[in-house]
Amino acid sequence: MSRPPLAAPAPHIDPLTPAFDQVVVLYVTVVYAVVIFGIWNIPGVRTLINPLKLFTIGWHEFCHIVAAVLTGGTIITVTIDPNLGGATVVEGGHPPIILSAGYVGSTIFGGVFILGGFDSLVAKILSFVLGLGLITPLVLVRDKLTILLTIIYEGLLVGFWFVGHAQALRWYCLFIGVMNVFYVVWDLADDKFFRKANDSDCTQFFIMFPRFSAHFWAFVWILFEIGVCISFIFLGLAAFKLSPQDMNTQAGNFLPT
Repeated sequence: MSRPPLAAPAPHIDPLTPAFDQVVVLYVTVVYAVVIFGIWNIPGVRTLINPLKLFTIGWHEFCHIVAAVLTGGTIITVTIDPNLGGATVVEGGHPPIILSAGYVGSTIFGGVFILGGFDSLVAKILSFVLGLGLITPLVLVRDKLTILLTIIYEGLLVGFWFVGHAQALRWYCLFIGVMNVFYVVWDLADDKFFRKANDSDCTQFFIMFPRFSAHFWAFVWILFEIGVCISFIFLGLAAFKLSPQDMNTQAGNFLPT
């Protein structure tokens, strides 16, 4: 009695090999980094992203606040301004941990949003965080243009739920992810080009540890951010292999659009 022919073994697929849709995410990530750097530093044009800057700066300062409270510090003042930058004045606590928390928190938070660029369900979930985060800084804002722009960005967030079965949300979340993950670059650019009133954290590290220059700290934190960004991209490549059609089905089970 002859045996049935054995099926050929399934070819091994490297989980880090990007699918076509994931290749697009990689290219767009690079483009976003260049675009954000340009918009952030062009006078006049940079006003157009004020709500997103407030969201990014606000989260950065929130991380300082959490670290200060957890290490026994007392918050004296908090500043969140798209032109002046952010500043959290703390009494007590553990200064190195409090200072490090800003860049660490911004980078990891941005990495999570980068994952939203790989999957529409993740993007849908993160959109609730973004929606709340855009509104919260308005407590400290009185500028009418910034308030109007915030309403527009909130409108886009809602509208993107209905574009391509929420596929458009992926690119919104990816943009926010890149803006947060490379916050140290924008922070340094504000220092160099606009001489903002509130120093960058790299300058603060130099003040705290004068044996190393601010440029040294900038180099260290940029390397850290690049490493975290690459790690989250690898995670996105390995964890989210669904086709756009399968993504639509999965995301539709969460909240149909």
